[in-house]
Amino acid sequence: QPDTLIRRIFDKAFNQGNFAAVEELLAPDSIAHITTWGQPNNRTGLKQLIAMFRTAFPDLHCTVEDEIRVGDQFAAHWTMRGTHKGSFLGNPPTGRPVKVQGIIFARISNDRIVEDWTLIDQFGILQQLGLVPPPAGH
Repeated sequence: QPDTLIRRIFDKAFNQGNFAAVEELLAPDSIAHITTWGQPNNRTGLKQLIAMFRTAFPDLHCTVEDEIRVGDQFAAHWTMRGTHKGSFLGNPPTGRPVKVQGIIFARISNDRIVEDWTLIDQFGILQQLGLVPPPAGH
């Protein structure tokens, strides 16, 4: 698979915890639209989000399943896996594994991300950790 910008973000920053990669791959004034986690909408917020997930799920591994790039925009579908071994949103470790989907849509300029929208299946995480009940009939 080609070593694309989005794959580098997930491999270096999310999977390896290399925060220098965030500085390298996102423009200094980039805008990161991260919904509902409370982080600032910039590179610092993305680093905080990654740190939160890597603390809660030390074996965090994200895989890009598919991506599309057209001009200066790209979209990708990715899967996040990990084992809940650290505090997550104030909840103590459960030892449970999680596997959830995420989607990112971004704009690129000069081979750096200048704006992105990231969605993660937060409810799916909470269900798999047993913190909210599963849907009826499951």
